[in-house]
Amino acid sequence: MSLDRRRLLAMGASAVLTSGAAARAETRSPEGVQAAVARFAKLPVTSSCLVAADAPAPWQVAHDPKARLFVGSVVKTFNLSGTTTRRSVLEAMIAHSDNTATDVAIASVGPAPVRALIKEAGLTATQIPESTRRLFSYIAGAPEGVDLGWHGVQQAVAGKLPGKPRPPLNDRETMASTADDLVRWYQQALRGAFFKKPETLVEFKRIQAMADALDLIVPTNIAAYGKGGSIDWQDFHCVSIAGQMVVDRVPVTFCFSINWTGPDAGVPAVMKSYGTVIADVLQQAAAAVR
Repeated sequence: MSLDRRRLLAMGASAVLTSGAAARAETRSPEGVQAAVARFAKLPVTSSCLVAADAPAPWQVAHDPKARLFVGSVVKTFNLSGTTTRRSVLEAMIAHSDNTATDVAIASVGPAPVRALIKEAGLTATQIPESTRRLFSYIAGAPEGVDLGWHGVQQAVAGKLPGKPRPPLNDRETMASTADDLVRWYQQALRGAFFKKPETLVEFKRIQAMADALDLIVPTNIAAYGKGGSIDWQDFHCVSIAGQMVVDRVPVTFCFSINWTGPDAGVPAVMKSYGTVIADVLQQAAAAVR
């Protein structure tokens, strides 16, 4: 998630986060979560979300959780292969959403093992690209399989397209998933389902906790793990965040994704509304667990 995206998200989330004590005092059941998710569903975008609590009496609240949307850098979570020899690369990929670091990680393990992990996790609607450069090359209009290089991608972003542009959400080179898939992934991964060594799980959690978008939506003093993603391409926009917060030792796993088309001038207003409502959902979820 870019710095500008994080700043816009903070604009919306700040008002909700300052009223956390009142939310905790007033809400003790998922009813508050249901109401907040209903507000999320009313945003003037294509949206999908799922919030699942592993409480003594587990509950889930969702809005169209099987919708396949473009989720951007959220899929970078699958590149954390569990090794720590390339720690700096992985930290840059998750904490700063650095695309070069992402491509280094993908090149290191190869996209095939990442896809095999996605299949092992049962994530049937999730798709990753060969690399972020291949993704941007493809949607910029380059033939499938062609990598324009970062200079070529920069030219494409500046408007010098190599061909007819394509939508980011497609069936060839994309970053797509569903709320169902991403919640299932975090539920499994954060309990250690894909790691052979305890220390590898610790490293996975440490790096996932570095995603700074989490600080903007998760209630204060609650540990959280996850990844955010976004894109602005032509008139297409996306923002998504998925992960898990731990409230009084109870995991609450979540995913919120929105896709929409419209002018760039409208992005700040959408982002502010998005940040406000998802921070409210997580406040209500924390209150329901406590």
